[in-house]
Amino acid sequence: MTEQRNTIDFERWVEILQAEILRREQELFSARVLAEARDPKNLGAILDPDGRAAVTGPCGDTMEIFLRLGGSRIEKAAFMTDGCGPTVACGSMLTQMVEGKSLADAAAIEAAKVIIALDGLPPEHIHCATLAVNTLQQAIADCSQEGKGQ
Repeated sequence: MTEQRNTIDFERWVEILQAEILRREQELFSARVLAEARDPKNLGAILDPDGRAAVTGPCGDTMEIFLRLGGSRIEKAAFMTDGCGPTVACGSMLTQMVEGKSLADAAAIEAAKVIIALDGLPPEHIHCATLAVNTLQQAIADCSQEGKGQ
């Protein structure tokens, strides 16, 4: 009987903890950030990409971006990260933003545009958008190397 009671107590404690985590996430992050973090788009690798880069940010998160070109435009963008939810959200949003764009137009995207598209980020997570954009710029540079993307 005591073991069953302990199991019930533990399950109730987990429910309470999960509810508190969700409440705090909703206080800190926009609905868009939470949606992109929980159901990211373009998560994964592209085999034999036209451009690829991996960058580790100051917080220790690493992002990798893969680009496939169709002519002079980004046909497909994908990302992988070992980072936190906001980093996942930034990778997801940025890869959606660049698909169909020219390399020049994609390279012009700044972290602020990603943050606006996500309906904001807390100040302590601004670096997540910067990491995504820096990684994209390096992947674009990789596309532009002689003999690539042609």
